[in-house]
Amino acid sequence: MEIMTDNVSTKPRDLMGSANGPSLEEINGTVTIPKEKGFWKNLMAFSGPGALVAVGYMDPGNWVTSIGGGAKYGYLLMSVILISSLIAMLLQYMAAKLGIVTQMDLAQATRAHTTKRIGAVLWVVTELAIMATDIAEVIGGAIALQLLFGVPLIIGVSLTVFDVLLLLLLTKLGFRKIEAIVICLIAVILVVFAYEVIIAQPDMGAAVANFVPRTEIMHSGQLTMALGIVGATVMPHNLYLHSSISQTRKFNREDPSEMARAVKFTTWDSNIQLFGAFVINCLLLLLGAAMFFGKGADQLGTFGNLYAALQDNKLAGAVASPLLSTLFAVALLASGQNSTITGTLTGQITMEGFINLKVPLWVRRLLTRLIAVAPVIIVTIWFGGDETALDNLLVNSQVFLSIALPFSMIPLTVFTSSKKIMGERWVNKPWVTIAAWTCTVVLTILNCQIVWESIRGLF
Repeated sequence: MEIMTDNVSTKPRDLMGSANGPSLEEINGTVTIPKEKGFWKNLMAFSGPGALVAVGYMDPGNWVTSIGGGAKYGYLLMSVILISSLIAMLLQYMAAKLGIVTQMDLAQATRAHTTKRIGAVLWVVTELAIMATDIAEVIGGAIALQLLFGVPLIIGVSLTVFDVLLLLLLTKLGFRKIEAIVICLIAVILVVFAYEVIIAQPDMGAAVANFVPRTEIMHSGQLTMALGIVGATVMPHNLYLHSSISQTRKFNREDPSEMARAVKFTTWDSNIQLFGAFVINCLLLLLGAAMFFGKGADQLGTFGNLYAALQDNKLAGAVASPLLSTLFAVALLASGQNSTITGTLTGQITMEGFINLKVPLWVRRLLTRLIAVAPVIIVTIWFGGDETALDNLLVNSQVFLSIALPFSMIPLTVFTSSKKIMGERWVNKPWVTIAAWTCTVVLTILNCQIVWESIRGLF
């Protein structure tokens, strides 16, 4: 990648801002923080953006892989969830730091420090990745509405367009309202799966022991499932999102101590929320292992099948009940709604950052939603509302995310490792740079493996 930093000062202040204005201008710098230095007051003030980011690590795209991994291989893949979460914490720390220090989101920084040709390619890939991410959320929400209320899939998919109206209303009320709703929906997901796991009574000793990676993971079937969990967990759109919403806090950016405070507590917020996502993903795998492992549950690859299995005595045992399946659908609906909010915000970030698209706010957000909904509606109509077709579309969208991930990770690692962009104080420490490049290379190789397995599966 060609980075244009020859005429850039070593002071990050000279880079701040963008030709097309602040990132998410309507909410940028709108949340006040206390002047006191108390840890808990500052943590509460900076808490929120991490929750919106964590949503992407527990979205409907993760559910089938985590529950399916537990159903097929028991507790073996617990270590994969742990490693994925640690990688996520590293990447999101760098993304948030980029936004706070340069006052540019990742899209704006890419536009500023690459050639127009490379920037155009990265923009197209990023837009497709956001579409792929949104497809999973739209499908999850539509299927949840069908399971809970019998709403036909085509109508459920169409209703997701109106999420934009909710987001516009919440933006008018203040960004803290968006953060609060997202946190509440995350709490719903956490409570539902904690309850279901308690009922399922997993072997916690075996689960904890498998946080240590085992050689069995390298076997063909186990490795494929492990790669699926990694690919569904670390998503490119979150890097753009976090680099933008980390700028919503209002503080004196000329004061180095204030900048340090913002980076510190934004990192705390991110790590705490990502730990919550880690817990939820562990609960998903625990649920699959405790209820379905060793029972021949090979057909758990769709949301509908999972819903039915939770009330099937032959699969779920004595704890199976309509209540468990209903709670599963409620959590799926909450996850879908959460993810559509963050996906729409990310769509706006990339449109403004990469191509400086100047249209009314409601048009930008409606356009972002329609781009994601269109392929889902087409598939739904073409296959007559068949859930299997939508599930196949969801799986294919996750495969594309695997392809798109390096196109976000590489620019982020390059920018945050550059003294000319970040300044002497904020550039990545050597160990962070080494870890970031290691993760980038390893994830790229693993994601290529996912793509190869998918292509080979077609033949």
